[in-house]
Amino acid sequence: MRSRSGSGRHPITVITHEDPIGRGPANYMIHADLSDRQDGWREQLWTRQLTEGRFEVTCLPFFTYGICYLDVVTIDSNHLVASVVQKSGHRTLRVALVVDHQDREPLHELLHGKVVEAALPHEWLQGTYLSVDLPPGTDPAALTEVLKAPAQAGALHWEIDS
Repeated sequence: MRSRSGSGRHPITVITHEDPIGRGPANYMIHADLSDRQDGWREQLWTRQLTEGRFEVTCLPFFTYGICYLDVVTIDSNHLVASVVQKSGHRTLRVALVVDHQDREPLHELLHGKVVEAALPHEWLQGTYLSVDLPPGTDPAALTEVLKAPAQAGALHWEIDS
């Protein structure tokens, strides 16, 4: 994450992707406004420009709801997402590890191994947040089964977004 001053009363905090799955030389950065959850927060989204105002998302959003890998979005004059104009059919499995939980490190290793084993594209943010791409037709049951016990123990939180 990085912060910078904004024109409003709250500084803008931008959540950046460390290693987006669709990183390419022609990527175009846009932002999704997260201020409905935290004043001044935005998530940087890596995209591929399709036309002047249409962009295909090439990363896995960590905090932006309703936008998944390869969805097509439009932006406003501030380069903020204005709307989703085409859904790709992909879903995003998001996991947030509890930072101070005693099992955080072993859980990170376990989850990383499971998504690699399943050959699913994924991104980590600060070793704590995991986003996993679920392409159309993917059954996430094997992954969600692994998440249930740690979630009940308070070690992580998870959700699937589409």
